[in-house]
Amino acid sequence: MGISFGSIATGLPKDIVKQIIAAERIPVKSMETRKEKISDKKALVGELIQLMEGIRGSVLKNASARSLRELKVETNEDILGVNADKNIAQPGTYQIEVSQLAQKSSAMTSGFENPDESYVGVGFIQYFLPDGESKEIYIDSENSSLNAISKLINQDTGNGLRASVVNDGSGSDEPWRMILSLEETGDEKRAEFPYFYFVDGDNDLYLEFEREAHDAKIKLDGFEIEVPENKASELIPGVTLDLKKARPGEEFTLKIDEDTQAVTGKVQGLVDSINSVLSFIKQQNTMDETTDTSRTLGGDIMLQSLEGRLRATVFKDIKTEFGFKRFSDLGIKFQRDGMLKVETEVLNNNLSSNYKLVTQILTGHFTEDGKTKGFIDHLGDTAKASLQFPNGLLQTRKNSLQSNIDQIDRRITNKERMIEQKEKNLKDKFARLEGTISRMKSQGSGIAAMGGGSNPVTQLG
Repeated sequence: MGISFGSIATGLPKDIVKQIIAAERIPVKSMETRKEKISDKKALVGELIQLMEGIRGSVLKNASARSLRELKVETNEDILGVNADKNIAQPGTYQIEVSQLAQKSSAMTSGFENPDESYVGVGFIQYFLPDGESKEIYIDSENSSLNAISKLINQDTGNGLRASVVNDGSGSDEPWRMILSLEETGDEKRAEFPYFYFVDGDNDLYLEFEREAHDAKIKLDGFEIEVPENKASELIPGVTLDLKKARPGEEFTLKIDEDTQAVTGKVQGLVDSINSVLSFIKQQNTMDETTDTSRTLGGDIMLQSLEGRLRATVFKDIKTEFGFKRFSDLGIKFQRDGMLKVETEVLNNNLSSNYKLVTQILTGHFTEDGKTKGFIDHLGDTAKASLQFPNGLLQTRKNSLQSNIDQIDRRITNKERMIEQKEKNLKDKFARLEGTISRMKSQGSGIAAMGGGSNPVTQLG
């Protein structure tokens, strides 16, 4: 609760200090209003910086012919999966036939009534890996069930063998079996499957079925090739084939081509990022009699400069093997509203008729003197010049606004300190004045009582 100085003794208004301090705070409120307006402008500059960061991001994603490029694959996806590395693979058409899938060595044991309660005895399992190395797994009485033996095999991650216990679904009294499989496929990965040596068992454990490992067989343009796995990465440069099914005698086509639609989409993305900046500038420069330019960037020279740089980038000449070209030659034009538009049909025709020209316009090309700059390179330079810290066009404007805000904050802090001190001094002064007037009135009343006359203090009033 604040101190009030009343008209009881001094005759002054009760809120005299409050009124004086309120008057002193008027310049502070003015400074705070100015700070809010500058902060609004700074926020708009920050928004513009984010839009330019969007342009820079699009540039980084498509800065080279390799990053811009995409491939499309046409094949029988039921039989073959294809992964084409766009940095290595080249367009081409191939005739494919998958006559045999690669398989690994595997075997199935005799059946058991229960996978946990079966007891095969004490002993060991011995088997030989494809390289001739012998492996042995010892089984004690506590690990003599089908499931326990399977766990012991799988615990040794370096043995090259895997085991699983399954119900064969036969409906017999002994449906539980263990399947043993080598981890790798191919002719060279054939294993000599285990010998079982057990004594004192209640159940006999032996191999009832076996399947040998063998290579996959695939025909490429009519020539049969054997591969050890169902993935082949050396048949076609930059292309990995994933064999899914074997269809002997069924030949189909694998076609790898440039994905022009994907490139069109990337160009559209670049144009959209440029248009987002141009649209922002247009919006800020759209003003009428109600527009508060103290809170917007309308008419700001920075906007004019940035727009001019972007337009100059779009119209810049680009050196290609086919002569000097411009971004607009690909079918990208400025419209009446000042925005860029991609004429998709024109761009697609250019991509289909001369893909090399399109990539050189966009990303430049290598010559004896080094790499030439394409449109994307020039756009990257424009973004960098705008965003570079601390001297870029937008960063300079942002720093300037922040400097003004900091200066106002310092002035407000100093002014508040002065007001606080002044308020304290005024309260002290009026407190002393109140006390002085009260004492004078008290003394005057005493004198009046002694002499019977009127109060001299009242007479002063």
